Amino acid sequence: MTALETKSSNTADLIQYQTGSVVSRIIMKNASGSVTLFAFDEGQELSEHTAPFEALAHVLDGEAEIVISGMPHRLGPGDLMVMPANEPHAVKAVKQFTMLLTMIKEPQQPKA
Repeated sequence: MTALETKSSNTADLIQYQTGSVVSRIIMKNASGSVTLFAFDEGQELSEHTAPFEALAHVLDGEAEIVISGMPHRLGPGDLMVMPANEPHAVKAVKQFTMLLTMIKEPQQPKA
């Protein structure tokens, strides 16, 4: 199941910054994972958490800090960061930024 119709879209048309907020929009979601577009206002953050699957963060504009297992990484436009499954991570907007987050779920193993 997809969240958007099958068509070409410009990310700038899909999400807008909101003062003092983190805004998200699901672009696509199915049993294999999801793709979500985020817009962070400057200073906004997602506190440290873990996820049971890998994720790829792609910064589209602005500047972000992603901390993975206590190690900070500065990202700017065009930068990619892989966030391993089950590793604690946090995201903070150094400046306003947009990010495309792709989460990949591991295939379910058949039970013996």
